[in-house]
Amino acid sequence: MAGYVSRVIGDAENSNAAAVVFYMDTPGGLSDAMRDINLRILSSRVPVIVYVAPDGARAGSAGVYISYAANLVGMAPTTNIGSATPVAEGTNGGEAQMSPEMKAKVTNDAVASIRALAEQRGRDPEFAERAVREGANLQASEALKANVANYIAKDLPDLLRQADGASVHVATGDVVLHTADAATRPADMSALESFLLTITNPTIAYILLSMGSLGLLLELYNPGSVFPGVIGGICLLLAFYAALIAFGILLFGLEPFLTAHGILAAGGATSFAIGSMLLINAPEAPFLQVSLVAIAAVTAVLLGFFLVVVAAVLRSRRRRVVTGREGLLGAPGVVRRDLEPGKTGIVLVQGELWQAVAPDGRLTIGERVVVQGVDGLLLTVRRATDIVPAPPRPASPVVAKSNTARA
Repeated sequence: MAGYVSRVIGDAENSNAAAVVFYMDTPGGLSDAMRDINLRILSSRVPVIVYVAPDGARAGSAGVYISYAANLVGMAPTTNIGSATPVAEGTNGGEAQMSPEMKAKVTNDAVASIRALAEQRGRDPEFAERAVREGANLQASEALKANVANYIAKDLPDLLRQADGASVHVATGDVVLHTADAATRPADMSALESFLLTITNPTIAYILLSMGSLGLLLELYNPGSVFPGVIGGICLLLAFYAALIAFGILLFGLEPFLTAHGILAAGGATSFAIGSMLLINAPEAPFLQVSLVAIAAVTAVLLGFFLVVVAAVLRSRRRRVVTGREGLLGAPGVVRRDLEPGKTGIVLVQGELWQAVAPDGRLTIGERVVVQGVDGLLLTVRRATDIVPAPPRPASPVVAKSNTARA
């Protein structure tokens, strides 16, 4: 978002725009991005107006600091501003516990920062401090009376009419706004900016992470695919952010190799779901949380995927091996060059010519044989008629039903 704000202000400066208006509706955000945005607004050569809109929107947390950095602030009638208490982000996306000394240090730094912005822009510093220390909030009409907002505007044209003639200070000096009849044009996000904003959404990032884990497991089950392994490997490194997710993936991976009758898969699904909910657990910062619907959907997809994989693995284990050494044992063949006791001959097995020995006697061209052993590229064979066939399984009893009617 900071990159987008910087680009839009730069475009406005290059085109000598009368002003830049940023719509705002945010519960807050990360302090680093907020500081980058404020630095760009303070260095802007064109006036920057923040418009908290539409009705029902809010300027919370970082939004308060950005509003105080702007030259002018407009608010739709049913909006609010406040709750700027700094919160330290923990390892799971939630609030980290700070010592009293550290909390006081962070809070005092935030108060000094927002009071400096209030002094520079001529806004109420007392509310700014209460918003930081106490989480104070103001609705639009209160913000106007407290000199936190400059205007209450029902829409953008109304805001521009009210701002017309206002004198503001920008990086190059004082500027008088002429916005009443100014033409407006939207400054949409570029494709790259929209993409980055999308993938940094916690729910989208969580889905990509889970699908990447699937890709890695597909590579493990089918080596040589490369692409799933590369993508999955990157995502798996991120997955270790939550140990429960890693443990769930581990249980899923063990299911095909251990006779657990689905217990590992069920445990993996439970662990994965719980780990997903703990991955970003931030009730005080809802904009960071992953949707529970997304967690349920991804867990169901993972469970279904592994059930299919386990079924396929079990079916493959029941099949007779048809390749390698095991695939040759018991395979039928035909003699292509006579086999003498103590000498090698040639047999055709599975469409290939092999050197072979027959320890139990002479075999001539055309005789049918069965492979009894494999030693490197040398086969040991016996005459097919020398192999005692397995006794047939007893047939199921046949019960005859009489159609004769009783008298």
